[in-house]
Amino acid sequence: MRKLLKVLFVTSALVLPAASAMAASTVASPGQPPAVGGWHGRAEAPRYDESIFPPWQHGANNDAVDRGFEFTVPEVDDLADFHGDLTDPKLVLYVGGNYFFAMAPLVQAFEAANPDYKGRIYWETIPPGLLVRQLAKGGTITVGNMTWTVKADAYFAGLKKVQALIDKKVLAAPAVPYVTNTLTIMVPKGNPADIKTLADLGKPNIRLVMPNPAFEGIVRQIEASLTKAGGSALATMVYKTKVADGTTILTHIHHRQSPLFIMQGLADAGVTWQSEAIFQEQAGHPIAQVPIPAADNATAIYAGAEVSGAPHPEAARAWLAFIHSPSALGIFERYGFKPYAPAAADVAK
Repeated sequence: MRKLLKVLFVTSALVLPAASAMAASTVASPGQPPAVGGWHGRAEAPRYDESIFPPWQHGANNDAVDRGFEFTVPEVDDLADFHGDLTDPKLVLYVGGNYFFAMAPLVQAFEAANPDYKGRIYWETIPPGLLVRQLAKGGTITVGNMTWTVKADAYFAGLKKVQALIDKKVLAAPAVPYVTNTLTIMVPKGNPADIKTLADLGKPNIRLVMPNPAFEGIVRQIEASLTKAGGSALATMVYKTKVADGTTILTHIHHRQSPLFIMQGLADAGVTWQSEAIFQEQAGHPIAQVPIPAADNATAIYAGAEVSGAPHPEAARAWLAFIHSPSALGIFERYGFKPYAPAAADVAK
């Protein structure tokens, strides 16, 4: 985990210096990618725009009642994937980060029906594979200079991953599927590179930001879709040739990093879940999407299960019952998710 975090911070260090010089272009022309090469010769000096950096929900994803002294600095100190109060939680959720933006309204709806949990829910939204590593460490995690331990009550990821963890006794049966999601191509608003299809991603001049096969389960579906659209040659071009020549950037937390690279003008496109692009558009960010036809697309099934030996087993079961309720499904549908139906999902994440 420490080695991984070192990689994460090195990656951030490579991205962030560019942000300071480029953010002003985002402010001046929100529909256009920032110009490379700085602002020399322009009439105005650049203005720093922290809105392109997480956290994007202005505290909405923090369930704590007493927040004490507020200290959040986007790009520097924000802990965007860790939510709530660690002091004495009554429910701890490890949620694969593909719907971090939906968690605030989900928690609010759950608390409305279960007021005893108000302000007592803690959740994390890092990639599912990294959450498994945290489970293996007894709930201990280090981010920057801070280390803490919080044991999970329930875990949420793709159905296949959840079932595999049940088979290994890490999770307790049954697996509870609830929604599905499909892929899309995320692009800057206005789509200046004129991306039309997945095949366009193989062009040498197209700069990509793509989820990392080492950390992110979405890659399996992306590679399947690339192969459907352009054969194995397209998948190889995107994930090997272009990685080697530097025109594909690999992320570590695709749902946070993809729009960040795109809004800084460092990438022309990237494949994400449709829900992520919808959230960015709803947030007012200069992000758009190019739909992927059903014949070339892939569908993920999202599921959850109670963690074996959960500190709060009754709370875990209450959330698992809630997550596929009409109330919860209505929230998911705001972001393009569809209620789970076995015949409608052809590929499980």
